[in-house]
Parts: sequence; C-alpha cells; structure tokens
Amino acid sequence: QMTQITLQAISKVQGTKDQKHVLDDAKLEEAVAKYHVGSILNVFDVAHDIPYWHEILTKIHTVTAEKTKLKIPVIYGIDAIHGATYTKGATLFPQSLGTASTWNREMAKTVGDVTALEAAASGIHWNFNPVMDLGRQLLWPRLWETYGEDVYLAQQLGGAYLDGSHHNPVLPPGSFVTCLKHYIGYSFPFNGLDRTPAYMSERTLREYFLPPFEAGIKAGAKTVMVNSGEIDGVPGHANYHLLTEILKDELKFDGFVVSDWEDIKRLHTRDKVADSPKEAVRLAVMAGVDMSMVPYDFTFYEYVVELAKEGKIPMSRIDDAVRRILRVKMNAGMFENAMPDKNLQKYFASDENRKKNLEAATESYILLKNNNNVLPIAKDKKVLVTGPAANLLSVLNGGWTITWQGNEESLYPAEKNTILEAITAKLPKGNVQYVEGCTFDKETNSAEAVKKAKSSDVVILCLGEPTYTETPGNIYDLTLPDAQIEYAKKLMAAGKKVVVVLIQGRPRVLNSVADADGILLGFLPGME
Repeated sequence: QMTQITLQAISKVQGTKDQKHVLDDAKLEEAVAKYHVGSILNVFDVAHDIPYWHEILTKIHTVTAEKTKLKIPVIYGIDAIHGATYTKGATLFPQSLGTASTWNREMAKTVGDVTALEAAASGIHWNFNPVMDLGRQLLWPRLWETYGEDVYLAQQLGGAYLDGSHHNPVLPPGSFVTCLKHYIGYSFPFNGLDRTPAYMSERTLREYFLPPFEAGIKAGAKTVMVNSGEIDGVPGHANYHLLTEILKDELKFDGFVVSDWEDIKRLHTRDKVADSPKEAVRLAVMAGVDMSMVPYDFTFYEYVVELAKEGKIPMSRIDDAVRRILRVKMNAGMFENAMPDKNLQKYFASDENRKKNLEAATESYILLKNNNNVLPIAKDKKVLVTGPAANLLSVLNGGWTITWQGNEESLYPAEKNTILEAITAKLPKGNVQYVEGCTFDKETNSAEAVKKAKSSDVVILCLGEPTYTETPGNIYDLTLPDAQIEYAKKLMAAGKKVVVVLIQGRPRVLNSVADADGILLGFLPGME
C-alpha cells in the first residue's frame, strides 16, 4: 500500500502525439499481484481521451480484483492542476495565480468543482492539487501554481477550491481526493531555482507558510505531498518535526503523506543525508512519509520489508501508514466501487463548464495601465497584432497542459482561439494584420512589423514567457528577455498607440516596455 509507481512502469509503448500508449499486462499483474502497489500515477507522456482512461483504469481495477487476495483497490493520482489537464478536451481554467487574481471565492470553488467532476468522469479519484505554499519567491518556476503571496488570500481561495472539489453535487460525498502541496516551504527557495533549499525561522514558517496548509486540512484535504527541497538544511522527506510533530500531531492530520517524484531516493543521491538507498527509505518512513512516489521500480517495497524484518522500522509505523492509506480509499468509496462511472461523461467539457471558464478567464485579467483610455479599442480601428505570445494556445495555459511542460502546440484543440484569432473574429475583415516580430528570446521580422505598425491605429503587442514548469522553467533574472524589450522599443518608436498584453507565469521586470500606452496582464488564463 505504501508503494506508488508511474504508468510508465507498467507500459509497453509510450503515448506521444504520433503513437498510442499501450499497457503491459504482465508488468501490471506483477505490480498489483506480486508487489501489491497501493497507487499508480501520471501519464506516459500525453493526455488520454476518456474512453482510453476508462480502458486503463478498468484493467487496473479488474486485475486487482481478480489477482489479489484482499482486493484492495489501487488509487490513481494525476496532476489536474487547472482542470483535468491530462484528459483530452477537458475544461482548462486559468492557472491558480490567475484564479487568485479574481479575488473571487466562488470562482475558485467553481474551478475545484469542475476539475473534480471532469477528472472523476475520466475515472480518476485523486488530484495532486492545490499548491498551498505561498508564492513569495518570484523567480520560482512554479509560482503560477500558487494562490499568490498573501496568507489570507491563499487560505480563502485554496479553501474554496477544496470546498468545490469535495462537494460537487453530482459526485458521492468524499469520493474525490485532493492533495496539499508541497508541504512546506518548497515555494520559497533562497536562490529562486526549483527544488533548492529554503531558509526560514520557525516563526516565519508558522506565521506565513503553515496557515494555508492548516486551512486545507480543515477544508477536508486527505493527502499531503512533501516539499522536494529542504528547510534550514533538513530535507523535507526526512523532517520528523514537520511531518509528524506538526502535521500529524499538532494539526491532527489523519490522511496520508505522499513523497514527491523519486525524492526518497534523493535523500541518498542528492541530499547526502543517507549513506544508502535503503537508509533513505528508513529515514523517510520514520520521519512520517506514508507513501513513496518511487516511481519506476519496487525498491521501496523491498527495502521496507527488509527494514521491518531487521526491526529498523517498527510494524506499528507501517500499520499507521497503511491504516491512513486504507482510510482514504475507504472514505472515497473505492472498496464499494473503484471502476470509472461512464454516466459522468455527459458532464465533461459541457457548454456550462466552458461558460464558467470564460468568466474565470475574464475576471483573471489585470489592467495595469490605460493612458488616455486607449482601451477598449473601437471596432473600426486598424490593429496590428504581434509578439511571441500572439498566436499560440500553449502559452495561454502553461505547464501541466496535455503534456508535462504544456509545450506541444500541435496537441491543443483547434477550435480554441489564440489572442490573434480572437481579435480577428471581433474586428471587421481586413482590419487586423499579424507579424510575429520576435520569438520569446530573439528577433525575427521586426522591420516588417514596424512597417505594418505605421499603417495601423493600434499595436497589440503580446509578450511574456514560453510554457514551463518545475526545473525547465528556472530563470536567473526577472527582466523580460532583451529581444522582447528591444522589439517593444522599435514599435513604440513607430508613433502609434501600443497596448502590451503580458502572458506569463510570474511577474517580470518590463523596463522600457512599461512606457506603452496600455498594459494588460493575463498570467496564464487558460483555454478561453
């Protein structure tokens, strides 16, 4: 029960944009019948449609029922970060930082509500969300997964999201399981880079970082994922004080604690606090980790068995971990029926959900500057739309969208609009011109764009960031790349009104871009 593996570990063929994923029946049976894994997670490597999710999950639950003595259901986990991100065609909302920008509890609740319903329609019971750590290190590449820097706002918006996730009127009470991430301080790395150390006093931790997690526990979250980094020199996965003394004893958390990806092994390979992989397992389990996201093999299982036989992990600790995991599965109704409910498909990506998403996106935008009421733009104006974010759906969504990095533009739904397509649909034919001008980090055809700007009334310049999450999104400077700043200067020198639309996962320093007539910040506003 304490072992969690990735779908890749039981697969024959990876799913890509060009090939269909294939399960390996022999590996699945080994995982479930021999090693009795408690959980499976993830995709390998692109989103599946609902029928295929049902096929995968039905196979897992059938093998569990037929090939194991106790028939304990496997709980499947997924990163449904801004909607059911790994199910094709799902309703994908603004990312959490955009949701926080609405300052609207009901909106956050709606996002949780729809996410739970559409993930459940896929047959999935467990969502690795929300991120309740505070976004206080602006360089951090997962900033957009947070509800911002304010304790109260994170408590209120995160709590509302959880309320929606747990109390969808269509789903049986308690059937959808959420996970608070990443306990604790993962979002506050000293150098801004992903999975690197944080430094904070106990007072800072308790005054700022702990209250959102406490609110999440009170809102009914039954799983917690551990910080991949360390606090004051102690790795999160070996921190008995935080995992057991504070989380389980002080906050009375009665759910289970899951590691992050391969992080127990990293106590040995990266953090150097364990002299062997086996000792890393002992440290983590005794610190309070109940389930290991191993995720590719069964070494955690083997080491726990050895450590128990050697008396280095008492059976009472294993019983506690397993009891917590079984309680979550039982409360989710999985012992009665773990199979996908095909009747839920009628609620998936409905028109009503799309309208809610549009409302969320609309409320998430922030008007930063509007000199001489350049906005709104009259529909008889001639407009040049330009910039690296102007004609991509991926950048409106960011990471955890269809793929891990969200960067496979060809997989995005053709019926959804980029910024360019949306503006073209609203203005008379012939009133919109488009030139890319520059990519996110280099100039392309800026001279052509400046020429067309001079024959336009208004330039809509779409700047920001390409898609990213986690370590691939590391940066060392909050200033927008030089190519974008220089391009903006050239357009502003053309003498026409310039409105900058920022599509990005974190605040960026604009320098002379701030001289534009209008600035609209979208963060990552989603599919609508």
